Amino acid sequence: MSQQRRLFVTTALPYANGHFHIGHIMEYIQADIWVRFQRMQGHEVNFVCADDAHGAPIMIAADKAGKTPQQFVADIAAGRKPYLDGFHIGFDNWHSTDGPENHVLAQDVYRALKASGLIETRTIEQFFDPEKNMFLPDRFIKGECPNCHAKDQYGDNCEVCSKVYSPTDLINPYSALSGAKPVLKNSEHFFFRLSDPRCIEFLKAWTTSGAVQPEVLNKITEWIAPGEDGRPKMGDWDISRDAPYFGIEIPDAPGKYFYVWLDAPVGYLASLKNLFDKTGRDFDAFMADPATEQYHFIGKDIITFHTLFWPAMLKFSGRKVPNAVFVHGFLTINNGEKMSKSRGTGLDPLKYLNLGMNPEWLRYYLAAKLSSRNEDVDFNAEDFMLRVNSDLVGKFVNIVSRSAGFITKRFNGELTHAFDPQGATLLNDIRGAAQGIAALYNDREYGKAMREIMALADRVNAYVDQHKPWDLAKDSANSEQLHQVCSVLVNAFTALARYLAPVLPDLAQRVQELTGADLKTWSDSADVARIQPYQHLMQRVDVKQLDALFEPPPAPVQAVEVPGGEPIADTISIDDFAKIDLRIAQIVNCEPVEGSTKLLRLTLDVGEGRTRNVFSGIASAYKPEDLVGKLTVVVANLAPRKMKFGVSEGMVLAASHADEKAQPGIHVLNPWPGATPGMRVR
Repeated sequence: MSQQRRLFVTTALPYANGHFHIGHIMEYIQADIWVRFQRMQGHEVNFVCADDAHGAPIMIAADKAGKTPQQFVADIAAGRKPYLDGFHIGFDNWHSTDGPENHVLAQDVYRALKASGLIETRTIEQFFDPEKNMFLPDRFIKGECPNCHAKDQYGDNCEVCSKVYSPTDLINPYSALSGAKPVLKNSEHFFFRLSDPRCIEFLKAWTTSGAVQPEVLNKITEWIAPGEDGRPKMGDWDISRDAPYFGIEIPDAPGKYFYVWLDAPVGYLASLKNLFDKTGRDFDAFMADPATEQYHFIGKDIITFHTLFWPAMLKFSGRKVPNAVFVHGFLTINNGEKMSKSRGTGLDPLKYLNLGMNPEWLRYYLAAKLSSRNEDVDFNAEDFMLRVNSDLVGKFVNIVSRSAGFITKRFNGELTHAFDPQGATLLNDIRGAAQGIAALYNDREYGKAMREIMALADRVNAYVDQHKPWDLAKDSANSEQLHQVCSVLVNAFTALARYLAPVLPDLAQRVQELTGADLKTWSDSADVARIQPYQHLMQRVDVKQLDALFEPPPAPVQAVEVPGGEPIADTISIDDFAKIDLRIAQIVNCEPVEGSTKLLRLTLDVGEGRTRNVFSGIASAYKPEDLVGKLTVVVANLAPRKMKFGVSEGMVLAASHADEKAQPGIHVLNPWPGATPGMRVR
């Protein structure tokens, strides 16, 4: 075994304003596989994460829910366990960026940066919502990207082209809280001087040291390259926000708080410190040890913060910088459609579990598609079923299911070590593949590792087909050969199970119970001596489960039309009506839909701390500019509907005559003054 490594591993902190989505689960599975592999190598791994608990969105959402921000975050955190346990994701610690450790560490980092001469104050113009009477956080200012001109982009960076900019650079900005046009007001802010030559020199060296993937380096190089004025394109980093704000106070600056993206990554250190404090270990000594290695798994949408801001913060506050930041792409569905909770598309991980689908099916499928590159991963339902049923059940599990029974019934569960020459060669080849497969795991080339393992399984199955143990069992004269063949198969299966253990930890545990082999270590290649009676290890994917997982919402029932109007619908109970959640919504933006003469695309504030997209067939009756700022009523709990132009997240209520030719006109419902977004219509 190689010299023991000391690893500190994290995944990106989920924002504590909602449940996990499948993108979180993919990232956690990717990291968990790597962590489990490293532990099988005998290395020490400290694998931690935390809820990203601060920021104006949390504060606003908590206020609307009638809770304190702390209680709001605690309620979200309480729902994490079923996801993590359900998909066998084994963090050593889960913490919160609002923990006391993070308050102390974030302020310490700031003081060190200030002592290094990298913090300065400037009076800036900042957007202010005149209706909400507050400075607007970047994520509550939306508008047109100044670079690629994508609509409805946030105030700090564009999700389409990844451009980082100031909110004041947005074209036609509007408040995502009220829909009002924000006004500029002066405020003193604190800046981390990333453009300082010391920072640029460090970032150039660190990013080219192998700490990021080549395709990520290409993007970073654009950001730190000098612009026309000779200064880096990324500019300095505004790290302060004005009260009211839920976050960590800046020392000696009343009413000023750290921007959430300063204290969030410090949460990695805080979670580790929280773990060490609970277990009696010395956090400072561990982080000061040159042998400690630090790795972060993140998605490509937060590259800027983790490959520029974060390493520079660590470097110039006198701390260890990451050895590497591993960036992965997005998870798409069925040939490239982007999964998005806000757009109502995606694979619900909790629904997956509640349907009784094996979590290790998903772990294997994702592993089979993941590589070390920053590439999107597509979940295709048909391919998912094919890979699981063919690879895991047809190739892998069938090896032991076709041999273990003979060992139990004919040989009292005992295996022979006197293998036939062909079987001995096969076993040696399989065991000899350990080093190559280990290298693939270490380099996060999971897809290549899975292909290599399944290629070995193919060789084992060819051996099965050649020797046909079911035929050998028909004649007692073949007893010795049957014993040899089945013993080879059980040992081959056990070796393959060891290679798959980082991906299939639950199945590996059951194989360990079956065979007595130690599957928690990578190098153990001792022959299996005896087995317990075989119990089925894995079911096939049922197409009915997949159909239920992606079951579209039921089609709405259409009332029967009669000339001159529509009849009153069938009587319903008050319980039926209570199922429909009608909410007051404010139309914060409205625009035509390219390619459609009937639809308008409405951006609605329904009081959730975010906006919704709703397509409505009202273009014949309204000009977009006439609707902006107006209140209306929306069916808020209608299942999202996938349309040609995007996903519609609700339905705006409007009145019209059944015979529009006889009585044309569409009338969008408009509540009386005094109603506010989020109010329920009862």
